[in-house]
Amino acid sequence: MSDDIAYPVFCTPDLAVALSTARRLMEFGRYEGSKVDVFAELCSVAEVRRMARELPQGRFSGQWDDREVDGVPLKNWPPLVAGVLGPDLPTGPAAYEGRLPVEYELGDLPVDSIEDAFAAAIGPNMGWINWNWLCWPDVPERDLHGESKHAEVTLLFNTRTRDLDEPADDHTVLVHVRRGTFGGGRQVREPYAHWLAKQAGLTIIGPGQPS
Repeated sequence: MSDDIAYPVFCTPDLAVALSTARRLMEFGRYEGSKVDVFAELCSVAEVRRMARELPQGRFSGQWDDREVDGVPLKNWPPLVAGVLGPDLPTGPAAYEGRLPVEYELGDLPVDSIEDAFAAAIGPNMGWINWNWLCWPDVPERDLHGESKHAEVTLLFNTRTRDLDEPADDHTVLVHVRRGTFGGGRQVREPYAHWLAKQAGLTIIGPGQPS
């Protein structure tokens, strides 16, 4: 078992610049098997409906509690608990009571298939684009070993934390590496994150965010 840690390397209120910067870093590790996922937290019914119009192919899932699903067959779960695609969203306002924020997700897609459309649709909502199945190279002159399992780049929208627990007026790019520590908690992979950032003309601008 191993975990990743993500270091912020760029932050800007300019969405287009944030996206192009994240792509520049991602391209350094991209290969034919790389994939992309997107996710958003939609905090109003109006935003849910707007996203369904603009990107209907994603899955929408509302909030729920255990009492609604314990011992209940999946086919009998409320639609927003089971998760529905955009065209199948409930139309009545009562279906959204207690369900906000509604989560939107779409994943395991080819790189460059969804990023522009999702960035255009995110609006004021918190969310992310995550490029995964990248491949960071070996750097023998720095005694740095390559990475694929935890080689990822994330672009955070309207937040600076990968937990989406703190709204912000800007967007942040994260580079992921394998997490590991020596005694005292010092991150042994942080030098690799610094090196990766430098390849894209960037630098680490804050503490690592563990998974």
